[in-house]
Amino acid sequence: MNRLVRWLLRSHWGLALVVITANFVGVGAIFLISWAGGVFSRVGDDWHDAAWLIAIYPAFGFTLGIGLAIYDRRKHLRWLDEGRKPTPDEARQLIRLPAAITVRAVLIWLPGIILTVWLVDRFTDYHNTIVIGAGFILGALESAGVIYLILDRLIRPTVPIVAAVLGPTVHPSATVLVRVLVTWAVSGALPGLIVIVVLSDRTTPASDRVRAAWMFSIVALAVGMLATALLARSVATPMRAMYRALDRITRGELDVRVPVGSASEIGRLEHSVNELATTLREQAHMEDMFGKHVGSTVAERALAGSADLTGDVRTVSALFIDVTGSVRLSAEMEPVEFVHKLNRLLATVVAATEDNGGLVNKFQGDAALCIFGAPSALRDNATPALRAARRIRDEVVATGELDIGIGVARGKVFAGDVGSDTRLEFTVIGDAVNEAARLTTVAKEVTRRVLVSDDVVQASAPAERAKWKRHKDLRLRGIPGRTRTWTDIPPNH
Repeated sequence: MNRLVRWLLRSHWGLALVVITANFVGVGAIFLISWAGGVFSRVGDDWHDAAWLIAIYPAFGFTLGIGLAIYDRRKHLRWLDEGRKPTPDEARQLIRLPAAITVRAVLIWLPGIILTVWLVDRFTDYHNTIVIGAGFILGALESAGVIYLILDRLIRPTVPIVAAVLGPTVHPSATVLVRVLVTWAVSGALPGLIVIVVLSDRTTPASDRVRAAWMFSIVALAVGMLATALLARSVATPMRAMYRALDRITRGELDVRVPVGSASEIGRLEHSVNELATTLREQAHMEDMFGKHVGSTVAERALAGSADLTGDVRTVSALFIDVTGSVRLSAEMEPVEFVHKLNRLLATVVAATEDNGGLVNKFQGDAALCIFGAPSALRDNATPALRAARRIRDEVVATGELDIGIGVARGKVFAGDVGSDTRLEFTVIGDAVNEAARLTTVAKEVTRRVLVSDDVVQASAPAERAKWKRHKDLRLRGIPGRTRTWTDIPPNH
């Protein structure tokens, strides 16, 4: 079916074949009505002249309809032959095409019906013009309905291209309601009315009327079954595709796209599903970038909270790391080489910190501040801070690219958001941060390159505490009194 539709769409005779097929449906209905009414049996001796006269307008109507269909094909699908996208005007005209051709078909049929009813009344003994006229009109409407349904199906492969040009669009003549009503008319209402017309003709023998009613009823059942199946498939297929797409979206698969195959509400819904996937994909990308800039924990906190974010005072462990001789290194190395080495160091810091439940609060050039215990509280924030310090030092020493100093301190700090209504930043402020920075400066001269305060060691787990030894009591700039410090024990000691 899809292959036939695409062939008709690309063929210069495609629309003409649709018009011919639909008109044969109407002619067939009119023929059966005439036969059931006994029109053919009531033709006089001059039936040859009547036949020629009756055939004139159908021939003219067929020729006119085919010519207009070929013209429509060249006018409305020229862009398809030229291998380009339609202009907005061409796209809008194509969406309106089924309704326009259907209305035009009715207008072409009407003069022929009037002429044929007059000729039947003039050249035959059948003079029930109301019955025969009503039957012919119903046959013409049946033909027009078939034209609409076939053309609506014919242009469906072009709808994704039209939607790309016009965006989501719903044309009144292409809504699901219109398609349902036309399908109902073609498959049920019109054949039923034709049966009523045939049975109401008292000038025809009852046996002929019953036979005709049976015939139209059987045809109506067959056509109704086919039309209803096609309608159900045209609705169920895109709904199934959207259901599967939404199911994938709920599982986090955001690279989903549903082909827009209709200019009805279903097409608008298909477009909305695509927009939903695109919006969620952009949001996920934004959250990922946001998390990379401020840390995943802070990003989640900001996205889950309100715009009026605050903070609180809590006890945390602060780890500060700084590169030794960074000014000299940046002068001796190419800038790109130095940045690459710095990025490798910071990648180690991020991995060691996050694996231990901490947050890399900020990068400060060649230094970094890591927080354990905020914004996510940890039952024990000292032990993971010490583990992260040892891991960072070991991995940096293993690469041999840079020399560093690491300081770890513990204490109460303010952890929260600072800034203005338009710009907020999560930060920690307190003596523990300052003490960690001072320890880092001294740690650059220590063999193990790590110095931690006594509060951190005493708050850590016994197994971790056993890996550290007393160093010195130091007087740190800006810190009152002396600070008792520790450094880790080398392996095999």
